[in-house]
Amino acid sequence: MTDLKIFDRMESEVRGYVRSFPVIFNKARGSVLEDESGRQYIDFFSGAGTLNYGHNNPQLKEKLIDYLNTDGLVHGLDMATSAKKYFLETVDKILLKPRGWDYRLQFTGPTGTNAVEAALKLARQVKGRQNVISFTHGFHGVSTGSLAVTANSKFRSAAGVALGNTSFMPYDGYLGPDVNTMAYLERLLEDPSSGLDHPAAVIVETVQGEGGVNVATQRWLRELQRLCREHDMLLIVDDIQVGCGRTGRFFSFEQAGISPDIITLSKSLSGFGLPMSLVLLRPELDVWKPSAHNGTFRGNNLAFVTAAQALESYWADEQFENEILAKERQVRDWLENLVHSYPDRGLSVRGRGLIQGLVTPPGAGLANDIAAQCFKQGLVIETSGAHDEVLKLLPALTISNEELTQGLDIIERSVAQCLSKRGSQAKILKIGGAR
Repeated sequence: MTDLKIFDRMESEVRGYVRSFPVIFNKARGSVLEDESGRQYIDFFSGAGTLNYGHNNPQLKEKLIDYLNTDGLVHGLDMATSAKKYFLETVDKILLKPRGWDYRLQFTGPTGTNAVEAALKLARQVKGRQNVISFTHGFHGVSTGSLAVTANSKFRSAAGVALGNTSFMPYDGYLGPDVNTMAYLERLLEDPSSGLDHPAAVIVETVQGEGGVNVATQRWLRELQRLCREHDMLLIVDDIQVGCGRTGRFFSFEQAGISPDIITLSKSLSGFGLPMSLVLLRPELDVWKPSAHNGTFRGNNLAFVTAAQALESYWADEQFENEILAKERQVRDWLENLVHSYPDRGLSVRGRGLIQGLVTPPGAGLANDIAAQCFKQGLVIETSGAHDEVLKLLPALTISNEELTQGLDIIERSVAQCLSKRGSQAKILKIGGAR
C-alpha cells in the first residue's frame, strides 16, 4: 500500500488529482510514469495538457542542462536576457513570420490564469468598457478576473465574492445541433433593449477542455469573429490548453482562418512543464503603461530556453503536425469502434487532434468509473464536463504508436469491465425487484 499519510496530514483538502491517482510518482520519461514501487503507467493526462512533448523530453532537457551549466540567468523579471532574446527571435522566425502575423508579446505571471487576467484588463482598457462575453462550459482560470469568465459552478462558488462584468452566451451546440447560437448572440447585440451591456471583448476556447471536450465548428468561429468586428469587440482566444499543437496545428484556431486580437498561451508553451504564460496582442492594442501589469515570475528564463527549443525541434516544418494528425485518426477510429460496440449505452465521441473525449450519459458516474479502472490497469487519465461525464484523452503529442495502442487497449478493457459490471448489477436489481 502507498503511504500517503504525510500528504493527508500536511496538505490542504483542496488537493485533487492525488485522490484520483493515489500513488507516489517519482520518475517519468516520455509517456510513462513510474511510482515508488516501480510500477509503470502510461500517461494519457500529460499534466492537464502541460506536457505535450512528454516528460523529461531529452532534446529539451539537454538544452536546459547546458544553459544551467553556463550559469545562465534563471530569474530575470522583465529584464533583457539572452534566453528571452533567443525565444523572441524563435517565435518571430517559426510562428509569426511564416503566417504573416504581427503580434506583440507580453510575458505575464507563470500560469494560464495570469495570461487571461492580463488579456481581460487590456481589453477593458482599450475599449473603455467593462462587460465581457464568455460561453457556457468555458474555463479560463480560478483567479478572480478569470473566474468571472469561467462557467463551472464548482469553481465559481469557491470565489467568496460576487463575480460580475461577464455575460454568458451559449457555446456552439449548447442548445442542440440545429440551433445557431451565433444568431442568438447577434440578435442580442443588435437590440438596444436586450439588456446586454456593450462588451469590450469576447473570450473563447475553440475546444473546451475542462468543459467536456466541446468543439466549436469553423463556421461558428468565423461568425464569432464577424460579430466582434461589426460590434467593436475584441476577440480573445484562450489557447492555453488546446494550443501548442494539441489540435494538430500550433494554434487551435488556424484551421478556421480567424485572426484573434489577443491570444493567451501557457501550459505546454515551455514544453518541459516549466511555468510560463504569454499574451499575444495586436500592436495597436499595446496601451499598457510601463509596469502597469506586473509579476515577479514573468521572467522564467529556464522556460524561455525550453520553449525556444520546442519550437525549433517540432514546429520548424510540417512533419510533426502530420504525425499528430495521423495519431488523431488512430485515436478517433478506436473510440468510434468502441462506441459502435455498445450501441445501446449512450456513448459518443468528440474532439480534435489529440484531445478526444469518450462521452458517457451524464449523472451516471460511468466516466469516473472507467477512469478509475484505467488507473488500476496502468493508465493515467482524467474526466471533464459539467457532470464529469467525459473521459478526456490527452496523450503527449510525441507518444509512440505502441504506447498509444497500449493506452487505448486499457480504455477498451476498462469500458468493457465497467459496462459489464453495471449490466450485472442492473440484472440483480431487476431480479430482486421481481421478487
